[in-house]
Amino acid sequence: MAETPALAIENLKKSYGRLEAVSDLTLEVAAGEIYAFLGPNGAGKTTTLRTAAGLLLPDGGSIRICGEPVEADALPFRRLMAYVPDRPYLYERLTAWEYLDFLARVRGLREWQDRARSLLERFRLEAWAHQLVEGFSHGMRQKLVLVGALLHRPRLLMVDEPMVGLDPRSSRDVRDLFGELASEGTGLFLSTHSLDMAAEVAHRIGILHRGRLVAEGAFGELQTLASRPGSSLEDIFLTLTEEKWEEESRAGFGAS
Repeated sequence: MAETPALAIENLKKSYGRLEAVSDLTLEVAAGEIYAFLGPNGAGKTTTLRTAAGLLLPDGGSIRICGEPVEADALPFRRLMAYVPDRPYLYERLTAWEYLDFLARVRGLREWQDRARSLLERFRLEAWAHQLVEGFSHGMRQKLVLVGALLHRPRLLMVDEPMVGLDPRSSRDVRDLFGELASEGTGLFLSTHSLDMAAEVAHRIGILHRGRLVAEGAFGELQTLASRPGSSLEDIFLTLTEEKWEEESRAGFGAS
């Protein structure tokens, strides 16, 4: 019997007025899989993640996290996942430790302190644990949000632009952590413009264009699909998205 996917999106639709942000999107992220979600600005990546996290209501389709439906008032799926937005919000008048204590109380966690200390040490934040968040740099805030997201050991971690604001050492720490989480069975759904990171850590890559999944597969499979053997992910990405732009331009010209 096949294992339940960490994330299953089926025929997802989401519009803002007349703008169709996500159109008939279907994809899965397996337990223990790192799935990199790529696309040009405005392709619908953030909308997809926010809808999967239950922050936006879809106009159609379904989403399940570890088999639990993502619905407005549902709690089970929320206990199984964590979502880190590209612009995380933090309570600046709390210390880092107070912030983590707040999250632990909200989630009803017990004996979370050792895990918090371990994660803070991993991200080189232990010396800042009792400092106010208002004095943190953007990169430090990003790392603290990741620590908070991992406190309850989610089975699905969704991160929008995980490398924004991180220095090279912290970026390497995050990449290594993603690999370890996957090896422990956590599914990871990462929206990113960091093509090098996607090529390095992802088991599969999906490319979104104007709300539609135009390509999906392992790095080697995408090279074949783009007819670019041995090429970089950047070349593949540009080839596949530019082909779609050209197709749409021709269709628009013909329609006019």
